[in-house]
Amino acid sequence: MTACPFCTRIASGASVQTEGTAVAFPDGFPLNPGHTLVVPRRHVSDLFDLAPGEQADIWRLVAAVRERLLAEHRPDGFNIGLNVGAAGGQTMGHAHVHVIPRFQGDVPDPRGGVRWVISARAAYWKDRP
Repeated sequence: MTACPFCTRIASGASVQTEGTAVAFPDGFPLNPGHTLVVPRRHVSDLFDLAPGEQADIWRLVAAVRERLLAEHRPDGFNIGLNVGAAGGQTMGHAHVHVIPRFQGDVPDPRGGVRWVISARAAYWKDRP
């Protein structure tokens, strides 16, 4: 069995921010400059299996990461993403939240944001008069 890359990264101390039981570090395959992962120190695959205090640390750190990214990258917006389970698109077996800075023009039409995970249903506004 291979070691969890997130656990290895946490053990190395390579985080950029921390909050209690949560750490943050840059995404290994960033979608945009500053794309950051917020991860519980404890290896749990489903964020909702964390204790309430651990979940609170995650969300406090998401807010702190957002503030840092605003200062460092000056994005025009954000996507905050969480994939739970294989059907939800989760490919890493360690719970994590994506904090993705968004910039005007990084895609031709950003409307719908996270709705694009099911692309056939994303552009709901096209079916309206």
